[in-house]
Amino acid sequence: MIFRFVALIFLGISLTIPVAHSAESILEFDSQRQELRYHDLIDELRCMVCQNQNLADSNAELAQDLRERVYGMIRAGRSDEEIIDYMVERYGTFVLYRPPLESTTTLLWFGPLIFLLIAGFTFWLYSRRQRHKPVSQLSAEQREQAQRLLNQ
Repeated sequence: MIFRFVALIFLGISLTIPVAHSAESILEFDSQRQELRYHDLIDELRCMVCQNQNLADSNAELAQDLRERVYGMIRAGRSDEEIIDYMVERYGTFVLYRPPLESTTTLLWFGPLIFLLIAGFTFWLYSRRQRHKPVSQLSAEQREQAQRLLNQ
């Protein structure tokens, strides 16, 4: 009984693997350089649907369309800058994983540094207060109890 169940699961998995790989279209390039450019570009451009994945990793329909668009533009002889400019013009700087330093992206660029400085300053203040905090004095009863514990 268990053997049949495991066999069915294995069969189901083995049948779905070729289907998953057949969904990827095979792209033909004129040169190795074009293929490298393609992969570099789809690694650098963000999927507008997933937003935390690049075009290479996303399975969204828009990502598939944008990969085809990038492929077509490379085959048409467009430069990387022209392709990136097209994507930015159409989707804004959010499509870039490394957006340029502009007024709208300053918090994105400097936010982690500002957070780190605030955290460091807060830690410094806390440790300074702890250092200057007066040590509480033990009462006579507490001293006797501590002495008894030490003598045991």
